[in-house]
This record gives sequence, C-alpha cells and structure tokens, in this order.
Amino acid sequence: MGSALLAGCSNSSETASSEEEAATETTTTAADGDTIKVGILHSLSGTMAISETSLKDTALMTIDEINANGGVLGKQLEPVVVDPASDWPLFAEKARQLLTQDKVDVIFGGWTSVSRKSVLPVVEELNGLMFYPVQYEGQEQSENIFYTGAAPNQQAIPAVEYLMSPEGGSAERFVLLGTDYVYPRTTNQILRAFLKDQGVADEDIMEEYTPFGFSNYQTIVSNIKKFSTGKKTAVISTINGDSNVPFYRELTNQGIEASDIPVMAFSVGEEELRGIDTNLLQGHLAAWNYFMSVKNPTNSDFTKAYKKYAVDQKLPNADKVVTNDPMEATYVGINMWKQAVEKAGTTDVDKVRIAMGGQTFDAPSGYTLKMDEENHHLWKPVMIGQIRSDGQFDVVYKTDDVIRAEPWSSYIPK
Repeated sequence: MGSALLAGCSNSSETASSEEEAATETTTTAADGDTIKVGILHSLSGTMAISETSLKDTALMTIDEINANGGVLGKQLEPVVVDPASDWPLFAEKARQLLTQDKVDVIFGGWTSVSRKSVLPVVEELNGLMFYPVQYEGQEQSENIFYTGAAPNQQAIPAVEYLMSPEGGSAERFVLLGTDYVYPRTTNQILRAFLKDQGVADEDIMEEYTPFGFSNYQTIVSNIKKFSTGKKTAVISTINGDSNVPFYRELTNQGIEASDIPVMAFSVGEEELRGIDTNLLQGHLAAWNYFMSVKNPTNSDFTKAYKKYAVDQKLPNADKVVTNDPMEATYVGINMWKQAVEKAGTTDVDKVRIAMGGQTFDAPSGYTLKMDEENHHLWKPVMIGQIRSDGQFDVVYKTDDVIRAEPWSSYIPK
C-alpha cells in the first residue's frame, strides 16, 4: 500500500475541463437550498474509531458554534454524518454518496492516509472539496484537498532532530515502528534518508510494521530491547488506532521506561492516552502542532466549549473529554472554510478554492495559522510534548513561529 503515491495535481487540462463540467451537476451552491450541507466523513466504528470519533464530535461542535453566530452567508450549516467504518474502499463510496446524493458543499474527514487516498480520486472527479485534518507523509498535492495537519517538515523531521539533540537524549540508534500502510512507510522512507544524511548507519536503524488492529507486541518489544544494547536508542512510532494501547502496555510489561528507550509518537495524543494507564508512560514523547495543555485564552475557550458540548450531548465519559491536535485542525479547517465561503460569496468549489489562499486563523495552539497560497497546506508551529501522569503533555519544545509546509520531501525523488 505504501508505494501507491498519488500526485493530485497531475491531471491533464482535458481532465480538468471535464471535471469542471461534472461539477456543475454534482456541486451545489448556497443559493440552492435553505441550508448549506457539510459532509462529515469519519470512522465511528472499527480500529480507527478510537481516534476519529472525537473529530466527528469536534466538527459538529464547530458547526453548532457557527450556526449560533448566524451561520454562513445567512444560512445554517447542515451536517451529514457518515461512517466508513475503518474500511478504506468504503471511504471512497461514502465520499461519492456525500457529493452526488447528499449534495454536500464540502467534506471534512479522514485520518489515515489510505482513507484520504481513497477519497482523493473521487473529489477530483466530481470537483468536490475535502479538508484533511491529520499529520501525514506528504508527497501529495491536490486542487481538491486542503491539508490542515502537518507535513513531514512540520512534525517528523523536527521530532527526530530533537531526539538527536542533547535536550532530547542524544539518540544514535532508531527504531521505526509503524502500522503497515502508506503514512508510516513513506514517513519512515523520509526519516531513513534523513538519518543516513545525519551519519546514522543502516545497522543502527530498525524498521518494523504491523497490521491495523495488531495487539501482540511481546516479540517486537523484546527485539527493541535487544536492539538498544550498546547505544542510546529511541523509537519513532507511527502506530495508528487502537493498536497503541497494547503497544504501550507491553512497554510497561517489559519494564521499558522513557529514560531507557524514549518513544516519540506521531499518532498518539490526549485522546488515545485516555485508554492507557499513563502513570507508567511518563516521559515518553509525542510530536504535534497543538497540545491541550498549552495556555492561552483561545485554547481556554476551545477546551471549555468542547467540554460543554460533550456534557450537553451526553458523550461517553463527558466529564473526562480531552482535545488534541487533529481536533484543533478540524476546528481550524471548518472556520477557515467558513471565512473563504464568505469571502467568495458562494460555496462554489472553484471560487472557495481561490478564496482559501492566504486565509488566517488565530488557533487554540496560540499561533496565527495561514493557508499557503500555493500548496493547500497550513503554516503551523512544531511542538514536542512529554507525557504526564494525568494523560496530558508538558511542552518541552516549540518553534517561535509557524513553519511553512513542504509537502514534497527532498528525501524522496519526485
């Protein structure tokens, strides 16, 4: 799966023209009805539900917030929620349903790259619009997708640089451990090339993949312990979904602490840690662009609003809900789309696409984020957090300002 990289901007002019014609039949505008329909495309069942359910809830909260403030272009937003159930082909089917049957004007959704790549040809064919809220491997750019999560230069590479620094433990040996699909494989291809560029030998890099839903990490963790003998070692984890719970439990079972072998996770945040005894994980790390624990008035408002929404909607464990990076990216994406629609004066995809360039938003991270005028990616800060016993993160590193995304890594030939 990891080798099937799509270049979304490679369509011929003839194809683009036919897509524009199709758009007149499949894409509605605000003038077509009493409401503006918004598609929510997240796995609410299956292995990815642990991560994606909260993104659906964040999207609905944001829509309620916008509607309470007058809606968009004087109309209320009407969410259309579908469950692709952690089934990658079903993401494509549900995206097509949203655009052709439900007549939504925009889709917010996805977590895994394989889900995004399933949707990409559908939104390009129908000239739909999708906002993707999770960090990813890059190597992609589409006229029909806006990427509000991090590109590799806004997460993966800075995280490894931190681990190699004295502050991060001066790691010399690295375990690249991930779920077996495009995001971990491509990210680790980039990181392997980066590490070699930094003088790390092949024999000091261990690379291993497990299927979605994998739970038996006993042998893998044992092998990591053996591999770490003799040199300071760190684990780069691109494990996704509910497999994170048994992985971290096995670390504890085998007595591995952060001071011995720190784990830097790219897909574990506050939500995933709710299912783990974090007393035993103190000191392990995660790289994101937002943490719930950051202190500023915008984040205080965001976290309070989500907690209130959880209680009002009687969400499971409503008194213990948390916010995380993809939730913030969802919130930012929906609000930026609203701003672009209002600037364009329509929900027409071609006009909104143009209006999105240069949009800014004061995000809960405490930074003003900007949508790049050229590459459909956000300028974002980089943060590294250390797990606390309460399941939150202490921010141990952050950039002074936002960083422009580089979707095409120089470590992978085009």
